[in-house]
Amino acid sequence: MDRDRRVIDSGVEVRPVYRAEDLGSFDPAVSLGEPGEYPYTRGVQPTMYRGRLWTMRQYAGFGTAEATNERFRFLLDAGQTGLSCAFDLPTQMGLDGDHPRAEGEVGKVGVAISSIEDMRLLLRDLPLDEVTTSMTINATAATLLLLYQLVADERGVAGASLRGTVQNDILKEYVARGTYIYPPRPSMRLVVDTFAYCAREMPKWNTISISGYHIREAGSTAVQEVAFTLANAVAYVEAALAAGLALDDFAPRLSFFFNAHNNLFEEVAKFRAARRLWASIMAERFGARDPKSMMLRFHTQTGGSTLTAQQPENNTVRVTVQALAAALGGTQSLHTNGFDEALGLPTERAAKLALRTQQILALESGIADTVDPLAGSYFVESLTNDIEARAREYVAAIDDMGGSVAAIEAHYLQDEIEAAAYAFARSVERGDTAVVGVNRFAESTAAPADVFPVDESQQHSQVDRVRAFKASRDLSAVSHALADLATAARGSTNLLYPMKVALAQRATLGEVADVLREEFGVYRAG
Repeated sequence: MDRDRRVIDSGVEVRPVYRAEDLGSFDPAVSLGEPGEYPYTRGVQPTMYRGRLWTMRQYAGFGTAEATNERFRFLLDAGQTGLSCAFDLPTQMGLDGDHPRAEGEVGKVGVAISSIEDMRLLLRDLPLDEVTTSMTINATAATLLLLYQLVADERGVAGASLRGTVQNDILKEYVARGTYIYPPRPSMRLVVDTFAYCAREMPKWNTISISGYHIREAGSTAVQEVAFTLANAVAYVEAALAAGLALDDFAPRLSFFFNAHNNLFEEVAKFRAARRLWASIMAERFGARDPKSMMLRFHTQTGGSTLTAQQPENNTVRVTVQALAAALGGTQSLHTNGFDEALGLPTERAAKLALRTQQILALESGIADTVDPLAGSYFVESLTNDIEARAREYVAAIDDMGGSVAAIEAHYLQDEIEAAAYAFARSVERGDTAVVGVNRFAESTAAPADVFPVDESQQHSQVDRVRAFKASRDLSAVSHALADLATAARGSTNLLYPMKVALAQRATLGEVADVLREEFGVYRAG
């Protein structure tokens, strides 16, 4: 590799010096606009963090509902301003904790939720009428959302006042992550039914968080992260319109979820380019009228795949740089990873330090004093233009294939990500891409690190609770409600209404998923 050349993740060659002529026909009035105005390059709010800081939403979830509730309250006491919940693999895959396939996975990478009883314990003593809650769940998103609403109903908190986000982004599961259950097309029906349900019943709830995060974690470039995320978003909009929903009724509640990696300026430019590209897609392609339909509002998480098990304290610096990029790029909420997450779930010490990192950036660095502080930089504006142009090319290619669903079925997105991941891995192996502590400044001995303990007894207690819950129900009422859900699945009824009835009758998450498996089938990757 020519050491004088600097080519960043997006494929853009970085010049030694940037000047006004590098921006070509760039017109600030057209390409930037004002903060809070189309095309939203400079942010979705006129005052951004001068008016309100981003939401500090630390991700948590492990073991039983009680254990995760304890971590939630620890983080709220430490100054966190929003909840973010991780669910274990059985919950993500529509399996109750007592299912044979769940053995060994219950509560390991997130909290185990099988029933309304679990959700009650998860949310115990949390102010649902005050806090916003994000749930990272996809194939079973509708079920978890309804369990959340049912518990709020019991507490007298109306659905109309609940605020939060459900990820509900099934397309990226086929592309990058793998926690899908049903084939793409019936899965899209569940997504759209959730849009329609929330428009009527939970109007302040963000009905989807269209995720580039997992696409980037799978090895994509920054450009692919933007392009594939927005192409998936186009597919959701088209599916909702085909189902008869009015664009400006559901589009304002669409939200996005992006990654933040180590190249500070590339990441800032990526966020700005994504906002501008989405605004133009919604205005020019779909004819959105409501300004909120054109706003790309997004949550950011620092890059899990950038963390190293070697010299894990170095991750604190990586997370700081990534969080700075997210804030300079105008994120609406942020999760900062714990420095020990390459080794296991974050310990309380690491989780608190990650939160303190956000608080120091927000309150001590000065980055919240002005809106879009890097605007007008020849380098940043040039990068923003380049990333947007390259992302547009990808979106056009996916359109030519018939859209994201067809491109996923053809394995196009997956192949592009795999090629990018391989190229990056080879670059690290050759030493062209530096990773401090791994291929630069490595050490032969490692200092001992505290690792989050996995409590096997929590898994056993969850299995026992699920079995006791099932034994205590009116099975006739449960069976009748599940039969009504099956009938709805065979027709065109919004599935969330019969699903809510079944869950209120104490059907479990796994039982609801089993009904839909029977009606929709199970997707097997080709």
